[in-house]
Amino acid sequence: MFNSLSDRLAATFKNLKGKGRLSEADIDATAREIRRALLDADVAVPVVREFIAHIKERSLGEEVSQALNPGQQVVKIVNDELVGILGGETRRLNLAKNPPTVIMLVGLQGAGKTTLAGKLSQHLKEQGHTPMLVAADLQRPNAVKQLQVNGERAGVPVYAPHPGVSSEFEDATGDPVQVARDGVAEAKAKYNDVVIVDTAGRLGVDSELMEQAANIRSAVQPDEVLFVLDAMIGQDAVATAQSFNEGVGFTGVVLSKLDGDARGGAALSVRSVTGKPVMFASTGESLSDFEVFHPDRMASRILDMGDVMSLIEQAERSWDKAEAEKMAQKFVDQEDFTLDDFLDQMQQIKNMGSMKKLLMMMPGAQGMRQQLEQFDDRQIDRIEAIIRSMTPHERVAPKIINGSRRARIARGSGVQVSEVNGLLERFGQAQKMMKKMASGGGMPGMPGMPGMPGGGAAGGSKKGKGKGKKAKPRSGNPAKAAQEMRELEERRKRPAAPPQGSAFGKGAEGGPDGFDPSSLNLPKGFEKYLGGN
Repeated sequence: MFNSLSDRLAATFKNLKGKGRLSEADIDATAREIRRALLDADVAVPVVREFIAHIKERSLGEEVSQALNPGQQVVKIVNDELVGILGGETRRLNLAKNPPTVIMLVGLQGAGKTTLAGKLSQHLKEQGHTPMLVAADLQRPNAVKQLQVNGERAGVPVYAPHPGVSSEFEDATGDPVQVARDGVAEAKAKYNDVVIVDTAGRLGVDSELMEQAANIRSAVQPDEVLFVLDAMIGQDAVATAQSFNEGVGFTGVVLSKLDGDARGGAALSVRSVTGKPVMFASTGESLSDFEVFHPDRMASRILDMGDVMSLIEQAERSWDKAEAEKMAQKFVDQEDFTLDDFLDQMQQIKNMGSMKKLLMMMPGAQGMRQQLEQFDDRQIDRIEAIIRSMTPHERVAPKIINGSRRARIARGSGVQVSEVNGLLERFGQAQKMMKKMASGGGMPGMPGMPGMPGGGAAGGSKKGKGKGKKAKPRSGNPAKAAQEMRELEERRKRPAAPPQGSAFGKGAEGGPDGFDPSSLNLPKGFEKYLGGN
């Protein structure tokens, strides 16, 4: 959604690189470009004015003039201000002290309330709650049926005593206020600790819509009223949010369709205009495409700094811990990395969701957006098909896969032989890397590592270097030289003095400092290294 804004800001900041000092003209030009980028992104004009004023004030102050890298300091200022207009800090749900916690969803028709109800219920269920959905939208055709389907997919019960209407030609019957009230009572009776009430919307803001939403709010006394805002409606988002805030009142905002191709100005405007925080974001059609809204992480995404924390959290949620421990043990035991292991890793990544979305969370991803957009998520399915077309022996010993076997695998997986060759080549490289890391190879400066200076047979001093050479006197005077040679010979014949103190502690008898080297099962002659005779 923020692709256009990210590109514009990146191009603006590029002009600041390499400058040791920023003049007032540089800052004015940068502020002008940021203003244009925000207005093009449909950010509300009052929000843009305040945003630019804060940036100019901080950029012209000592904060930038005394910085070692003024350009990076301006980027940091823009990041801080973006975090500010997005809400500053993450806002969590306020749960009731005495369950159930009642959450009411409001918004225009088509904003995605019913779909979001299913996503929110699944999110809460994953956190250990027992939510219930209440179908109080009796006006939109098949809204009740849609909520029932979403509840079934999320594994959450749905209270729907009234079927609602099935076409736009039917007149709405039933009392949504009574349905909402009875739904909360049902949740108390069945010990559900969260109730999510899905309410009706309209194509536009009108008095009937506001009255019905206000009546439902009075009847159920919700702990949270979440305004579901379509992030693609641009400047209208501000007027709609203000109308709902004045007519019904809400405690937080949920942005839907954040994965769309609109400019994203709604996300940057609604917090500043209404004073209510953005709490959640819907990023796709699947029930799992739902996330807590973190202002700092969203600002990082907009400025192409990535969102590594969200990536880590997503991996922790979907990664099989038992499988990860099994893989780690194989790594420690230096076992061979097989195609079965490779397949397991691919499936773990697949469980995390779209590879394209995961890669877009990496820092600098905006610069590779065109390549990432061409990435086909089905490539993982093709890799899986190729590996599953191999025999168990071939997966363990891929070196036996000759030309005829490759042709058979390609036919079995429905791909070209070149794709099989490419997979085996990439796997061979991965296998070498895993083996090298597991054995400790390739780590510079580590003693005892094969191939490293001073490490094992392959490193250290050359064979025979310094062996058998006689000590030479330093002085050029024959008399002094003879004296030095005699002292060296006497020193060589003198017995070694026992060391002062022992690395192994004191207490036993028989050796220096009370330590007896013979008490250890050491190789013959090793005692001399411990200070023995």
